[in-house]
Amino acid sequence: MGTLPSTLVETLRASRGRRGPLLGDARTTAWRVVNAEADGVPDVTADVFGDVYVISLYRDFTPDEEETLLDAAMAAWAPRSLYLKRRPREARVLANVAKESLAPEAPARGEAVESFTALENGLKFLIRPAQGLSVGLYLDMRDTRAWLLSQARGLTVLNLFSYTCAFGVVAMAGGAKRALNLDASRRVLEWGEENARLNGQTVDRYDYVAGDVFDWLKRLAKKGESFDIVISDPPSFSTTRSGRFSAARDYARLAEAAARVVSPGGQLVACCNHAGLPARRFEAMVLEGVSQAGRQGTSLGALAPSALDFPPPPGQEPALKVHRVQVR
Repeated sequence: MGTLPSTLVETLRASRGRRGPLLGDARTTAWRVVNAEADGVPDVTADVFGDVYVISLYRDFTPDEEETLLDAAMAAWAPRSLYLKRRPREARVLANVAKESLAPEAPARGEAVESFTALENGLKFLIRPAQGLSVGLYLDMRDTRAWLLSQARGLTVLNLFSYTCAFGVVAMAGGAKRALNLDASRRVLEWGEENARLNGQTVDRYDYVAGDVFDWLKRLAKKGESFDIVISDPPSFSTTRSGRFSAARDYARLAEAAARVVSPGGQLVACCNHAGLPARRFEAMVLEGVSQAGRQGTSLGALAPSALDFPPPPGQEPALKVHRVQVR
């Protein structure tokens, strides 16, 4: 099972210190402070949102180990609040039946915080640290969102599996003509609308669509709608109306459906956070899907997560893969 290092406080302090430029960036207050083995703390990640920290555990820790880790984090970082998420492999199966055990609503240390605003590249995002395993913003996508911010002017953007619509917010902030957000959950789409309003953006309910992504891609293609940039960031595993989805098995099918609604010369930005899927295989699956849609795809290269706060484990590639394809 592994044990926590004896010099844990020093390890956690050093990990934070390695984030150098992020520590003094007033425009970005949300980033990863511990990335598991790469920072010397296997099976543990920690994300910082201002003075609120969220620790995730990726194995079954004993109560004593949890207490040791939480005490060390308080000593190393002195946060206002510390929330704990337990993410064993079966967490996605248990999420509905054991939510309070996996993601306690009460903080593990410090004061309770219902919601607050975090900044990323000057944009505001609503964080709810007690709202289940996901708190409102996937931090490993920061550099991809920064890329979109620089590219979106005058373009139309389709944001698939949008969650709280961060890509949609960024696209509109970058001057996009339109950003359409699709997600299975109306609740997270309403959270996305809150994010848009936080940034002074007008909310059109027609651009926040709840439903099965595969169903909606078929509808959009049938209506002849297309988008200059299509962002596809699915969960690694999910169950939808159209069946079970596994990124490692089904990404080509998703890329095919998405490619049908990319404008000629536009881009498909394919994302996958499944560590067990090698980057080369992922790229091949994306291009295979584009080809199956009867389109020509040209690889434009990868957008890697920031090595500053998402260093990969020694000798391994990052879990997150973001591959851009121009579609003709």
